[in-house]
Order: sequence, then structure tokens, then C-alpha cells
Amino acid sequence: MGDILQIANSTAFWIFAFIIVAIVAFQAIIFLWIAGRSAPEADMTKHEVKTAIRAGFISSIGPSFGIAIVLISLIALIGSPITLMRIGIIGSAATESSAAAIGASAFGVELGAENFPIEALAAVMWTMFLGGTGWLIFTMLFTKSMGKTQEKIQKRNPKIMASVALAAMLGAFAYLASQQMVNGPNHAVAGVVALAAMVAMMKYADHRNLSWLKEWALGFALLIGMTTGYLTTFIM
Repeated sequence: MGDILQIANSTAFWIFAFIIVAIVAFQAIIFLWIAGRSAPEADMTKHEVKTAIRAGFISSIGPSFGIAIVLISLIALIGSPITLMRIGIIGSAATESSAAAIGASAFGVELGAENFPIEALAAVMWTMFLGGTGWLIFTMLFTKSMGKTQEKIQKRNPKIMASVALAAMLGAFAYLASQQMVNGPNHAVAGVVALAAMVAMMKYADHRNLSWLKEWALGFALLIGMTTGYLTTFIM
């Protein structure tokens, strides 16, 4: 496995990783620039724009902790550059871990095994990269048409689009959370406690008109859930 990691951490892989991450960072900067220029059209003040950016940044901190934990294990298995390339684009540590395991299994070896050949690493990389291609192609082909559909729905009934967006977000969080909660009682308790903490904080923030708590609520809920999951390992 040591020889494979030397190849996986070679200069060529690092060059490709930095190129990909640079493209992602460039896109983020462009999106922020476009959002700033489009804010007046949406009747948003500079203060509201700054609040939205701060809320997005803060909300990303909590999920990043979960990704970092899995990221460390992936680095030990497939090297830092490949991990950086995949997490930098897709951002789902669970998806990339599964793809890596499937790729190694398809070749007939276990991920991280001592007799891990270079061909198995190639199979892992092809599985990870092809597995994420569908999302990118769908986004490229259908984003514009979905935007037009959204405009038509908003003209007929703006409340419908708001309900659809809320339902989509709740569905995504429920799907991701339920995948982990079925793994055992520790995961289930952590999920329930995190959900209860999120609801309680949002209600308290509405009652006391605490905008900062709404911004930090997701991060706090994730930290509470992870702490609960760790503590329950000593009991269950």
C-alpha cells in the first residue's frame, strides 16, 4: 500500500488537484460577484447581502467537520491529491468513500489492503470520477430550463415555488440524516437530538428575534448531534 500512496501523492496528481480546486474557487468568486451585482434587482440592501453571505459561510462550518473526519480516512487510503480533487468538486465524503470502496471491490480487492495494485487504484479513480459525472452533466444540461420552469411557476403562484424549495431542502436533509440514523441506536439518538436542538433554537430565535442564532443554528445543531453521538458510544 505504501508504493501506491507514493504514486497517489505524486507531483502530477497534485498539479491536477490544484487546477481543479482553483477552478472551483474561481467559480465561487464569480458567483459572489454576480450575486452582489444582482442584489439591487432583488431589492436587497448591502446589509442583507452581507448577512446572507455570512449565514452561508457559518452554515458551511458544521458540515465541514463531518467531511473532515471522513476526509482523513480517505487520505490514508487513496492519497491527498485524489481526495482533494473529489471532495473539492462533489463535497460529499460519504459518496466518495462508497465509490472508492465499490471501485476496489469491483477489481477484487479491499480498499486499503496490503496487496493493493496500481490497477485497483485506477479502478477506484474511474469509479469515483464517473460516479460524479452524471450530476455535473445534468446540471449543465438542465439548469437553464429548470430556471425557466421556476419563473413560470412563480408567475402563477409564488407560494408554490417557496413550498417546493422548502420541501426539497427538508427532503435532502431528511434523506442524508436517515441514511446515518439507520446505522445504529447511537446514530439515531444523535439525529433526533440534533433535530430537536435545531427546532428549539429556531423557535427561540424567532421568539427573541435573534438573527445571529438563526445563522449559527445549523452549525450548533450539528455539533450537538456529533457530541451526542460520541457520548452515547459509552452507554450503548
